[in-house]
Amino acid sequence: MQALKVPAPTDTAPTRRPGDRQAARSPVRLTTPVRRIPKQKLSGGKVALALFVGILSALNLIGAHYYLAPKSEQVRDPFHPWLKPSGYLGQSAGILALAIFLFLWLYPLRKKFRWLSFTGTIARWLDVHSLAALGLPLLVAMHAAWRFGGIIGLGFWSMMIVWASGIVGRYLYARIPRSQAGVELTIEEIGAQRQALLQEIAQWSGLEMAAIEAALDADPTPTEGLGLWQTVRRMIADDRRRRRAARALRREIRQRRPQNRKDDRAALREALRLANREMALVQQSRMLGATQNVLRFWHVAHRPLAITALVAVVVHVAVVVSLGATWFW
Repeated sequence: MQALKVPAPTDTAPTRRPGDRQAARSPVRLTTPVRRIPKQKLSGGKVALALFVGILSALNLIGAHYYLAPKSEQVRDPFHPWLKPSGYLGQSAGILALAIFLFLWLYPLRKKFRWLSFTGTIARWLDVHSLAALGLPLLVAMHAAWRFGGIIGLGFWSMMIVWASGIVGRYLYARIPRSQAGVELTIEEIGAQRQALLQEIAQWSGLEMAAIEAALDADPTPTEGLGLWQTVRRMIADDRRRRRAARALRREIRQRRPQNRKDDRAALREALRLANREMALVQQSRMLGATQNVLRFWHVAHRPLAITALVAVVVHVAVVVSLGATWFW
């Protein structure tokens, strides 16, 4: 019996070239490097500050009816032994505020004496200094039962002026490019760091260097001869420009690369974080001289304000103790 022959197919499968497989794919995804995407975690200090401020806010909200009541009604309130300035919570808040305020004076000592370097870098001390000061207004307000008359009012408002001045100083300090140890970077170091950031952005985003530089183009307006307020206005304008550029870069990446996978979205976030760093570095290097001048002026103004607040707090404590008020409960 003759075996049945299967006719060979007339159409042969086309031979694929290496480029055809890539061309047949869906749109190219966002390039994700082999290394893991760093997770953005809150530092322990920020978590502790958020918890501390949250507790203080809750206590102030609970006692809001007491703080808003007239003095004649406060003395009959069941919360009066707790929330009055010499009460259990009121006095505790005052003692804690005094301890934090005195602790803040350790930062200038760390800056002045180099032999204290074993306690940590100046940059680390500044972070602790800033975080510790943020909860002071709520503490002092709670101690004063939200009444700011007399000597306690002088201490409170002088402390608030220093507090607001400190926020401005922290903003100015962050505008000067520094290493992790808190040392100011040179122009050469800034340029090298910027190139490294651009390469990282290209790696995470999958865009060409030319497209990235076009999206993150900085304002070329010269900054020579700017006065104090012109410099501050330029800093704020730079911050707004940086946010607009980040949004434009996000749109550019999303138009060219899909965002379907979790890794794609994580890579996009990392690319935008690096882009913000790169833009800030360019803006800060352009404004370096003007920012240093403003920071020097701020130091001249901040120091006497801080000393005035310290004197007001010491006077307040001395008067309270001399009048025989119960201390330490």
